Amino acid sequence: MTIDEKIYQEVQRLPHSLQEELLDFIQFLLMKAEQREKQEWFSLSLSSALRDMDDEPALYSLADIRVRFV
Repeated sequence: MTIDEKIYQEVQRLPHSLQEELLDFIQFLLMKAEQREKQEWFSLSLSSALRDMDDEPALYSLADIRVRFV
């Protein structure tokens, strides 16, 4: 018996009100997984974008900032 079949079988034993609560929980877990996946993609994208920035020459120095804003 597969996990899907076991889950289905157990859910059928629950009263309707608990089946609705279980559905809410499943939707919560799916939303949480989707958010986690988005965060992982965001982190990967950001790290890829910033990957070689340390090797780039600085366009402005600290002295430039002081002259402009002090």
